[in-house]
Amino acid sequence: MHTSDELLTEVNHFLDNLPYDRRPASLYEPIRYVLSMGGKRIRPILMLLAYQLYKDDPETILTQATALETYHNYTLLHDDLMDNADLRRGHETVHKRWNDNQAILSGDSMLVLAYERMAQCAEDKLSRVLGIFTRTALEIGEGQQYDIDFEARTDVKEEEYIEMIRLKTSVLLACALKIGGVLAGAPDEDVDNLYKFGEQIGLAFQLQDDYLDVYGDPKVFGKAIGGDITSNKKTYMLINAFNHANDSQRAELLRWATAKEFDRNEKVAAVTKLYNEIGVDKLTLNKIAFYFEESRKYLDAVGVPDDRKTVLRQFAEKMMSRKY
Repeated sequence: MHTSDELLTEVNHFLDNLPYDRRPASLYEPIRYVLSMGGKRIRPILMLLAYQLYKDDPETILTQATALETYHNYTLLHDDLMDNADLRRGHETVHKRWNDNQAILSGDSMLVLAYERMAQCAEDKLSRVLGIFTRTALEIGEGQQYDIDFEARTDVKEEEYIEMIRLKTSVLLACALKIGGVLAGAPDEDVDNLYKFGEQIGLAFQLQDDYLDVYGDPKVFGKAIGGDITSNKKTYMLINAFNHANDSQRAELLRWATAKEFDRNEKVAAVTKLYNEIGVDKLTLNKIAFYFEESRKYLDAVGVPDDRKTVLRQFAEKMMSRKY
């Protein structure tokens, strides 16, 4: 059985050697650039690990695994453009290195390449795999739209936020595991449990991102903490701070949320202090632990011997113990 580290090496090698023979080269250079930036490669590894529960040749689905990574990076390319972000993983974003039009066009081509790579699976699996992939891609767009809509609202409820991150983040992890199971010929019940496992761990993963943006170590996290606070992003933490604050705490939160001019460090420190007083940090950690425990139930229900689940379990635990 391959370890997750071995699979990561294989994924990176495969991505580095993907051919871009079509012309003009200027269309494909940004795509190669984006995929060369590195990253955790969580989604392709999850697909390969799900496949490996049933078969010992995960290298045979590297094209489909890297299709999912291509799609994921396409969404990041467009996210960076929408957010006008300067950096991604320590590198210039595509619209900064080239321009906005190039980011749009190369991003659109990445989406098509992702479908082209995914469609190179076994013919008897093609319809089902593309159906899962297409539904997931639509859901991710829906999640992104909810996230944009939330920016203009002050009444976002916790359950709305959870549904948004399920669509925007969780479903792609779930998709990776489900397609891995389908390509391996797993029973339908196992495929469904793998999907639910991915959904739950995806929710925990995104809430962990929310937490690390406030409480992470900037040196390890790779960027200044507090970005969600300064931008008033509707996160699990901010929503629950408003929900659990007393009158004076709520008034101070509102003052910082509506301030047009402020010192960044002062705002981050003040809101973090409020989070600590209200207990939002512990609330978030408890919610992360809840979703992680739920994910374990679904993986336990997958009908393969426990020893075959070891590498996937270890990878899930590694995801949840990250500091960045």
